Amino acid sequence: MRITDLLKKESIDLNGVVTTKKETIEKMTLLMEQGGNVKDLEKYRAGVFAREEEGTTGIGEGIAIPHAKTDAVSGPGLAAMIIRDGVDYDSLDGEPVHMVFLIAAPNTEDDIHLEVLSRLSMLLMDDNFRANLMKASTVEEFLGYIDQAEKEKFEEETEEKETQQKKKGYQILAVTACPTGIAHTYMAAESLENTAKEMGYTIKVETNGSGGDKNVLTAEDIANCDCIIVAADKDVKMARFDGKPVIVTKVANGIHKAKELIEEAESGKVAIYHSNEKGEATGFQEEQESIGRKIYKSLMNGVSHMLPFVIGGGILIALSFLFDGANAGTDVFGTGNPLSKFLNLVGNVSFGMMFPILSGYIAMSIAERPALMPGIVGGLLAKAGTSVFAAEADWIPSGFFGALLAGFIAGYLMLLIEKAFAKLPRALEGTKPVLIYPFFGIVLIGAIMVFIINPPVGAFNQWLYDGLASMGEGSKVLLGAVLGGMMAIDFGGPFNKAAYVFGTAAIASGQFDIMAAVMAGGMVPPIGIALATTFAKNRFTESEKQTTVTNYIMGLSFITEGAIPFAASDPLRIIPPSIVGSAVAGAVSMAFGCGSRAPHGGIFVVGIMDNAPMFLAAIAIGAVVTMFGIILLKNQLLLKNSEKY
Repeated sequence: MRITDLLKKESIDLNGVVTTKKETIEKMTLLMEQGGNVKDLEKYRAGVFAREEEGTTGIGEGIAIPHAKTDAVSGPGLAAMIIRDGVDYDSLDGEPVHMVFLIAAPNTEDDIHLEVLSRLSMLLMDDNFRANLMKASTVEEFLGYIDQAEKEKFEEETEEKETQQKKKGYQILAVTACPTGIAHTYMAAESLENTAKEMGYTIKVETNGSGGDKNVLTAEDIANCDCIIVAADKDVKMARFDGKPVIVTKVANGIHKAKELIEEAESGKVAIYHSNEKGEATGFQEEQESIGRKIYKSLMNGVSHMLPFVIGGGILIALSFLFDGANAGTDVFGTGNPLSKFLNLVGNVSFGMMFPILSGYIAMSIAERPALMPGIVGGLLAKAGTSVFAAEADWIPSGFFGALLAGFIAGYLMLLIEKAFAKLPRALEGTKPVLIYPFFGIVLIGAIMVFIINPPVGAFNQWLYDGLASMGEGSKVLLGAVLGGMMAIDFGGPFNKAAYVFGTAAIASGQFDIMAAVMAGGMVPPIGIALATTFAKNRFTESEKQTTVTNYIMGLSFITEGAIPFAASDPLRIIPPSIVGSAVAGAVSMAFGCGSRAPHGGIFVVGIMDNAPMFLAAIAIGAVVTMFGIILLKNQLLLKNSEKY
C-alpha cells in the first residue's frame, strides 16, 4: 500500500504550533480523526501514548513517527505535521522534532503499520527528501514530493505487491441492508453472490441484518477490490470505502439487477467515493441520493431500530392478556396476577420506547451521534404530548407523527448547530460533544416540540383517533382492504412499510383491529403463491416449485418478502392477484373485529388475538383468492426439455 494512498489532505498540517510532546500527539490524533480513520478518538489516543511509554518514536534527524494498532481504527491511515520551530520530543538523538508522521492501523492480522513505518523510515533518511518536505508551501506540493520519492524508490516493488494482493483479494465487494434486516438483506446478498459466480467474478458480501453485521469486509478486502456495491435502504458504514470506486443503490436492485450492477462494477467507470470526517460523501455523485431518497433512508433507519422494541414489547403485552383471562372485561385485565403484571410492565416499557427510538435514530442518520440525544428527547416529548398551552391532565401525545417530525427536525437542527460553532478556537473543540451540542440541541428541540409541534400534531392525532374509533362498519372494512392491499404492492418496500408502521402506531393508540388487518394482508402473498405452486405445478419452473415449503413457512411467519422472487420474474401475473387477495384478507379481518396486540409473529401469536378463528379464516380466504388469480393469469409454461415435472 502506497503512503500517498493513506495520507489525506485533511490530515496534513504544514504549520503546526506545539510546545510539548503530549500536545504534539494530541494534535496529531485530531488530524487523524479528521481523515476519517478513527472511530474512537480517546481509545486510539491512549494506544499512541501507550506505544510511547515502550520507547520514544522520535527516531532522530528531526523526525518522529508515533503509531498505534488498535480496534479503535476503522482503516489504515496517516497524518503529518511540520513544526517549523521544532518541539522537544525526547528523540533518540536529543534534537528537536520538526516533522511528525502518525500511523493508524486497524487491529487485524496483517502488520500494515510496520510496512508503512519501514517505507517512511527509508524515505526520511534521505536529506533531500526531508528538505523538500520542509519547504513545501501547500498540501498538494507536500504530497507530490512523497509520491515522487515513493515511485522512484519502490515502483517495481509496489507494482509487484499490488499484483499479488489483487490476486489474493476479491474483485468485487458488496454490502446489503434493508430496514428490517430480515429478508431483502439476504436475498440481495444471495442474488449478487450467485450472479457474480455465474459471470466468473469473485465477490464477498457483507450483510447488515437484524442479527448484526455478518461476513464483515476487512481493511484488506477493501484495499484489494476493484469496486464496492452498496445495496441498502438504510445507513451503512461508508467512511471505510474512502478512495475506492463505490456504487450506491437500493437493496431491491441488488435482488433484481445484480447482473447490471456487477457489469457496472467491472466497467472501470465507477465514481470514486470520498468522505469527510463524519463519513459523509464529498464530491461523489449518486443518482439515488435525491432528497426523497435521503428522507426515506433516514426514516427507515429509525424504523429499523424501532422495530425490535415494538415487536418484543408488543408480544409481551399480548401475552400478559393471554395469561390473565380470568380478569377479562375488568379494569385489571392484563395485570391481575404476578406473571401477567410482570409481562405487562416490561412490555409497556419496551413498547413505550417506540417513539424516542424512532426519532433518535432518524436524527442520527442525518447528523450522526450528536443528533441522537436531541432526537430521543424530541420523541419522548412527542410521546408525552408536553405543552405549555394546556394543563398536564389535558396533554395530548403527538404520537407517531410528532416523533417523526422530531427526528427530522433534531437531525437538521444539529447540522445547523455544528455549522454555527464550526469556527470555535481549537482549545474549545472538546466542549462541543459534551457541552455545546447537548445543551443547544435539547433546548432548541424542546422549544420546538413544546411550543410548535405538539399542540397542532396532538390535536390532529386526537382527531385521527376519534375518527378511527367512530368509523362505521363499511369504512373500517374499506380501511382494512386498503392496508391489506398495501402490504402486497411491493412486498417489504415503502408501501408495505408504511402500512406496517401505521399498524404499529395504531396499537399504541389502542386500535388493535388495524394491526390484525395489516398482518393478515402481509401473510397472504407467500401462502397464496405456495398454494399455487402446490395445486398448479405446470405453471411454474422446477426452481420455483422448490420454494413451496419455504413460502408456506415465511407466509405463516408474517414475512411477506417470500413473494419477491416470483414477483420479480413475473410481476404482472403475481402482484395483482396478491394485492387483491391481501385486500380481501384485510377487509375480512376488519369486518369480523379481529385484533392483534402483537405487532409481529403471524401464526405464532394467533392464540393471543381477538377473534382468532376469523383471523385464520381471513388469511385462508385471501390466500385462496391469490392462488386462483395466479393460476388464471399464468399460462402453462413451455419448459425446456431438461426440466421435469
